[in-house]
Amino acid sequence: MARQAAKVLPAEIRHERPTLLETLNDMRADMAPLVTAVVHPVDDVSLEGAYEAAKQGILKPLLVGPEDKIRAAAAALSIPLDWAEIVPVKHSEAAAEEAVALCKTGKAEALMKGKIHTDEFMHPIVQKNGLRTGSRMSHVVVLDVPNYHKLLYLTDVALNIKPDLSMKVHIVQNAINLFTALNGCAPKVAILSAVEMVDEKIPSTLDATALCKMSERGQITGGILDGPLALDNAISKEAAEVKGINSAVAGDADILVAPDLESGNILFKQMCYLFKVAGAAVVMGARVPIILTSRAGTPATRAVSAALAQVYARKKAEVLPIV
Repeated sequence: MARQAAKVLPAEIRHERPTLLETLNDMRADMAPLVTAVVHPVDDVSLEGAYEAAKQGILKPLLVGPEDKIRAAAAALSIPLDWAEIVPVKHSEAAAEEAVALCKTGKAEALMKGKIHTDEFMHPIVQKNGLRTGSRMSHVVVLDVPNYHKLLYLTDVALNIKPDLSMKVHIVQNAINLFTALNGCAPKVAILSAVEMVDEKIPSTLDATALCKMSERGQITGGILDGPLALDNAISKEAAEVKGINSAVAGDADILVAPDLESGNILFKQMCYLFKVAGAAVVMGARVPIILTSRAGTPATRAVSAALAQVYARKKAEVLPIV
């Protein structure tokens, strides 16, 4: 029996609001392109992503990698290279190191991952003489979920594997800082777990409780926190009402904080691959924004993530304290 085509979401649950791309394009109007070191862009996806971002005025790319491989990738795509500057190095490890050096000297304002493994890409960034700040780095993705009434931020799905409480403080604060820079207001932050009640057998519920108290005491600033919350309680007012949860965050979360990388990554990829949810991602907590997308990410995904980094880099000084 032939399989029926998937049905489009009913109009009544598709919220009429700007898309992620429309929102970012409105925000970045009249912004200068972000000078970005693109690390080892030697395949069609990473090079085309940088090209698309350059054409749209999002990035001014510095292509850091083996020049022969970069030119071969451009020839295979039949695109010119007059839109970018090539910074020649011998291999991917050297590309990552040179890109960090460009940021440290102010010649680049951001980093973008090309065809390079995340560990190799991040290694020179996280070194003491790299791009570290007083904050732990974490990954934040902004999701355009059609049947949610606003853009949804999710963290951390890529860097911190099993974060302890002290690491989660930075993860939460980084996400708040990104949201605040883009929107100029305090986000509603849902600290996720499997349940909404504190249970000593589920450590993430204890962490959620501690994070909320730390927010009350000023150890986390700029957001409205609640947790533990199960996913349904965080994004559905009906589910929260059924379970008797009365808070400013329940059913109206701006930011979802996953208990660990495994759960966050599964949730993120479920949205992307099963429900075709569009998203943009950036690494926070470094001296410059870092555009870190999956090696399977499309050129369009890379371009919209670049737009997210551009908007954050240009707007953060308006609303965030200098640290």
